[in-house]
Amino acid sequence: MKKRKRAERLQANERRAVTVQAVIELAAEQNPAEITTSAMAERMHMTQGALFRHFATKDAIWQEVMDWVAERLMTRVDKAVQAAGSPLEALEAVFLAHIDFVVQHAGAPRILFGELQRPGDTSAKRVARTLLTRYGERIQALIEQGKSQGKLSSDIDTTVAVTLFIGTIQGLVMQSLLTGKGGDIRAMAPKIFAIYLRGIRSVQ
Repeated sequence: MKKRKRAERLQANERRAVTVQAVIELAAEQNPAEITTSAMAERMHMTQGALFRHFATKDAIWQEVMDWVAERLMTRVDKAVQAAGSPLEALEAVFLAHIDFVVQHAGAPRILFGELQRPGDTSAKRVARTLLTRYGERIQALIEQGKSQGKLSSDIDTTVAVTLFIGTIQGLVMQSLLTGKGGDIRAMAPKIFAIYLRGIRSVQ
């Protein structure tokens, strides 16, 4: 009996993961706000009834998607930081890892932007806000470390530097969404980060 329950649970988890991937793929092709549960089910080759056996509501699907995006992106950020040898290297690694994530999952930023613009306070929107807060805290810590080590200018406003870091990535993401050429922003990313770093680096 225990083995059967474990198998059923694994099947349900796999189905939820497939749903997330389907939604992200659809979001890369159209306005996330216009994605219907019918379209999700069709992409997954299943009925809406089967879809709702795994999710109580459409909002529950969006929350699952945002949870996935937040978890995967923050995992990449943390790995980038851990593998770097200095705060400056970590900042660049995070910048490039974020761009790679966007290129690989083009629908993810569309969903994130869409959730933040939705009226009301949904579960998915709260996940999106928490993601941005956690992300900003990681960047803030790296900038403060860089300042304490004398690698970054001590008189820069950390909050502004964090905002500029995130805003630069968002600008690249918007350009990618407009042109549909993710490879272009991946190629430009190192050069753009170099300009950003030049503005906050300490003058030796």
